[in-house]
Amino acid sequence: MVDSAKSAQPETPGEVKGKLSTLQSLLVFLCFLVVVFDGLDTVVTGFVAPSLAHDFSVAHTALGPFLSMALIGMTVGALISGPLADRIGRKPVLLGSVLLFGLCTLSCAASDSILELTVLRLFTGLGLGGAMPSAGTLLSEYMPPSRRAFFTNLMYCGFPLGASLGGFLAATIIPHWGWRGVFFAGGIAPLFLLLGLFAMPESIRFMKVRNWPETKISRVLSRLPAGTIVLGTDTAASEGKSEGGGLRMIMSRRFMPGTVLLWLAYFMGLLVFYLQTSWLPTLLQGANFSPRQSATISALLPFGGVLGTVVCGWMLDRFASYRVVACAFALGGLSLFAASRSLSSVAPLSAAMFASGVFLVGAQSSMLSLAMSFYPTSCRATGSAWMLGVGRAGGIVGAFAGGYLLHEGLGIETTVSLLAPAALLAAASVAVCGSLRPRTSQSL
Repeated sequence: MVDSAKSAQPETPGEVKGKLSTLQSLLVFLCFLVVVFDGLDTVVTGFVAPSLAHDFSVAHTALGPFLSMALIGMTVGALISGPLADRIGRKPVLLGSVLLFGLCTLSCAASDSILELTVLRLFTGLGLGGAMPSAGTLLSEYMPPSRRAFFTNLMYCGFPLGASLGGFLAATIIPHWGWRGVFFAGGIAPLFLLLGLFAMPESIRFMKVRNWPETKISRVLSRLPAGTIVLGTDTAASEGKSEGGGLRMIMSRRFMPGTVLLWLAYFMGLLVFYLQTSWLPTLLQGANFSPRQSATISALLPFGGVLGTVVCGWMLDRFASYRVVACAFALGGLSLFAASRSLSSVAPLSAAMFASGVFLVGAQSSMLSLAMSFYPTSCRATGSAWMLGVGRAGGIVGAFAGGYLLHEGLGIETTVSLLAPAALLAAASVAVCGSLRPRTSQSL
């Protein structure tokens, strides 16, 4: 056992703290764009739903499967892509994932029925589910340990920005070209991105663990600042070969307790997030807030999340990473409790919701960095992808739970206050996971 009183990644001897190389900077930019388009194509259905209902002459309730199918596909895609990336490499899985969700989103523009759109959204979700963990793993394995969490979280900021971009695109495109134009734009952009991703090398740590030719490894190392990445002996990775690596390794006795705790924390975090984003505007209007006030207060959650993601990433590289995330989840839970007691006035409620976004979304976004540091190279993609995949089930539960609570007549005060314990449970899970971190997982 190790104490998590220090940062998640202790400094590697000889590590360079200067500027990133051109290769590293380009990789940050490209992976950021992957997550931007991931966010755009994930939420695009919500923006085109009214137009679809009008054009196909169906009730809004009939669009339920179409709106939820991508989330199901994302869950399956994450569970499949992680073990595959640990077996064949991060780059081919990332390229395949981006190609799949780009082509399927583009195909939606030519669809002629709700059923066809629903099937395409399922396959879109498979690609979306594989893209983020593959991009995150590839990026983290090229970053120096002292800056890894910051750049991983910076990449994660692309998701809410992409979601916001989807709204602006829909508002601009639908009046002129309709919903098909939105799907066209959302599909063609990631296909162009593939040109840049194709030129990127495979993860250098994956190449080392898989015993690629030294000439290829040396060629990539020559494009990095001297000492940025030290490819020593990865004990856990070596042992992972005999254990089967991938899924079998994250389920081994050494990693299983931490694996379950990471899943629990991510599950609870997404449960809170999706319940808020799916039902907060409706709950606020039910509490006699105007539509404009409801939209403004709800928008503060993701807005605060961008700030929280960047700040948490900066803190993870400087302080005890597990304690930072655990404290963020706990403060987010307290913010939710404060929000449930601030319904009499817009100002304090807005402040509490903004704070919940800073802390909860910041903590949730940082979970990917924790997973990257928890697992060694031989099972890192599997561990992070399965955390994302299992956690997405929390998003599904959150979306349905909000509807159930609303049907039972529970108002915003009770609903929001019930979310606080979920956030506190996530905090406790992360805190305990920090104390269970295997010593070998610090190998890079």
